[in-house]
Amino acid sequence: MGTGTKFMPFILENFPSLQTILVGVPLFLAWTWCCLLVAGRLKRRGMRTGYTRKIFHFLIFGTVVLLQWLWGTPSVLVFGAMCSLVVFYAVFRGPGDLLYEALAREADAPRRSWFVILPWLTTLVGGLLSNVLFGNLAIAGYLVTGMGDAIGEPVGVRFGRHPYKAWSLTAVRATRSLEGSLAVFLFSALALVISVLIFPVLGEVSHWFLRVVAIALIAALLEAFTPHGWDNATMQLIPTALVYWWMT
Repeated sequence: MGTGTKFMPFILENFPSLQTILVGVPLFLAWTWCCLLVAGRLKRRGMRTGYTRKIFHFLIFGTVVLLQWLWGTPSVLVFGAMCSLVVFYAVFRGPGDLLYEALAREADAPRRSWFVILPWLTTLVGGLLSNVLFGNLAIAGYLVTGMGDAIGEPVGVRFGRHPYKAWSLTAVRATRSLEGSLAVFLFSALALVISVLIFPVLGEVSHWFLRVVAIALIAALLEAFTPHGWDNATMQLIPTALVYWWMT
C-alpha cells in the first residue's frame, strides 16, 4: 500500500477522542505558549536567536516524544495543532513581538517570517510521514531532530571556528560549522541510544551500536547538506527509516 493510501487510514485510526481534545487543547496551548514565552524573554534579555529558537525546538520535540510514548499519536496530533496556532500567532504579530523575535533569525532577513513557517511545515511533513510509514518508531526521528538538530546551531554560534556555506534555496545566506556538525553527530547518537532504551527490540540486532553510529553520522550529513530550513523533515524521516530498515 502506497503512502497516499495509508494516510487516510492513519488519520481515522488516530483521530483524537473528544476527551483528548477537551483536555489537550487548553493544556497544550498553554504549554506551547509558555515554552515560546520563555524563549522570548531569554531573547529580550540578550540571548541570541540561535539559542532561543533551539530552546523552543528542544522543548517542543521533547514534549512530542513524551506524548507519543505515553499517550499515543492522537495526543500528538492535538499538540501539533496547538503548537501551530502559537507559531502562526507569533508570525502574525511580526517583528518586534516577544514571541516572534524568539524564533525569527536576524540573519534570515528579509525572509525572517518564511524561515519560521518553513521549519514548521517541514516538521509537520516529516512527522506525519514518519508516523504513517513507520508507526511509533517515529519517536526515534523526534529524538534525533529534537536533540541532534537542536544542538548544532547553538554549538556553532558559541564554538564554531570552521564555518562552511550551507545550501539555501533562497537568496538568504546560510552557514554551518564543523563544530556544530560534530555536535549534531554526537547528540544524534545519544538520541538513538535513548531510542534503543525506549524500544529494547532495537538493541537485539547484531552490532546495534555500530548501526547507531552509522545512522548518527548520516543524520549529521543530512543536517549539513539539507537546504536551509528543510532539515526538520529529513532529520525525522530518514533516521526513522534507517532505524526501521537496519535495526528491526
